[in-house]
Amino acid sequence: MKPDIHNLNLSIAIEQLRRREYSALELTEACLRQIALFNPTYNAFITPTIEQAVMDSIQADVLLNNQSSFPDELSLLGIPLGLKDLINLAGVPTTAGSKFFASIIPDMDATVVSKLKHSGGVFLGKTNLHEIALGVTGVNRQYGVVKNPWNTSCVSGGSSSGSAVAVSLGMCLAAVGTDTGGSIRIPAALCGVVGLKPTYGRVSSYGIIPLSWNLDHVGPLTRTVRDAALMLSVMSGYDPHDPASTNIPVDDYLMHLDGGVNGWRVALVMGNYVEAADMEVLAAINQAAQVFRDLGAQVEDVDLPWLEELTMANSQMTQADGAAFHHERLTKNPDWFGADVLQRLQIGAALSSSEYALARRTQAVGRRRFEILFEEFDILLLPTTPVPAPLIEDTGAIQASRQLTRFTAPFNLTGLPALSVPCGFTKTGLPVGLQIISKHRGEALILQAGYAFEQATEWWNHRPNV
Repeated sequence: MKPDIHNLNLSIAIEQLRRREYSALELTEACLRQIALFNPTYNAFITPTIEQAVMDSIQADVLLNNQSSFPDELSLLGIPLGLKDLINLAGVPTTAGSKFFASIIPDMDATVVSKLKHSGGVFLGKTNLHEIALGVTGVNRQYGVVKNPWNTSCVSGGSSSGSAVAVSLGMCLAAVGTDTGGSIRIPAALCGVVGLKPTYGRVSSYGIIPLSWNLDHVGPLTRTVRDAALMLSVMSGYDPHDPASTNIPVDDYLMHLDGGVNGWRVALVMGNYVEAADMEVLAAINQAAQVFRDLGAQVEDVDLPWLEELTMANSQMTQADGAAFHHERLTKNPDWFGADVLQRLQIGAALSSSEYALARRTQAVGRRRFEILFEEFDILLLPTTPVPAPLIEDTGAIQASRQLTRFTAPFNLTGLPALSVPCGFTKTGLPVGLQIISKHRGEALILQAGYAFEQATEWWNHRPNV
């Protein structure tokens, strides 16, 4: 038996590897063939690490052949992974999709990379992204456009563009991304895969080039919700090197995954702020809400007009924090930045201390509002993006950022866990994403809800016709 990369997901691959239906090397080589076949068109990888991946998969086979049982610490043994090129992988350039970092080669792994290596994961290379992660289109002046696997004329989303495309096209079985205003969930929605942004601080950001110290999150992109739960189990945990890291035990995200949502109270966000979305997107979300009703949940419409304030505050903080981190580069070589990124950094640099203080106040108020909301509801539902993937040629990066982060940015500002799962397609065949939110440290809840929805529908099983 050979790996069927078109129908394979991480969970199935783990089972088949352990039954020795094929080798880790055969699985890695299958993904590398996908990279060779599709990367020239879709541009998902900046730096494939072919030789290292082959060596690591051979070492994984040695362990697989000598293990009669597999401890939790080897949960990803032999699984091919992609890594957003903002995250340090020792000995491989971390470009951040930018001219500034093109020649920097770290000598240490990021914490999340160390965890994934320790679990037996095999890294296939560094995936493309919107420059310095400040954008949501995947149009990169330095490393080229990351194209949408469902329609190459459309954006892939961002900034974790290459990670989503690589998972969608079977170039890897899971990938790691970062999310400051929607950068995991937006490309997941536009590319028809699963994207998880954990609670702020749940996954260490040590060893990752920052955009905003206050808003950056790290999480997985996968084909299924179970795969996301497996990845999060490995990636989570306290890291004393990360000031935002929380010193609390890691939950067992698989224990109650199939527990269902019967009797849950579900808030469906409605009102003018959400209803300005594309009609096909809203129709898909309403159908998704009906699935939750059919599964036994009580779904109630809620109007949260203050989400708009949170989105605006997140944008202000992202740009200001980004300008602070890139201050020297912005001062000495501003022309090295792409035009859209430069404009946003300059806006951030011009933000007054009073404006920043007001954004932080909005953040605190938003957190309390959600604390109160989740005393009444288990989860919150709304679209991941208000529109399906826009055309590349019709989409300005700054306009796209304002539009596509409309429903994702509030949950970066408040640090709440958020999951995007496929929930339908438009008439032109573009994916639509459903976003599921819960309380602080409520990853187990959103994964359980996402899994229940996934099992009741077929959307997760669709693949691009390439």
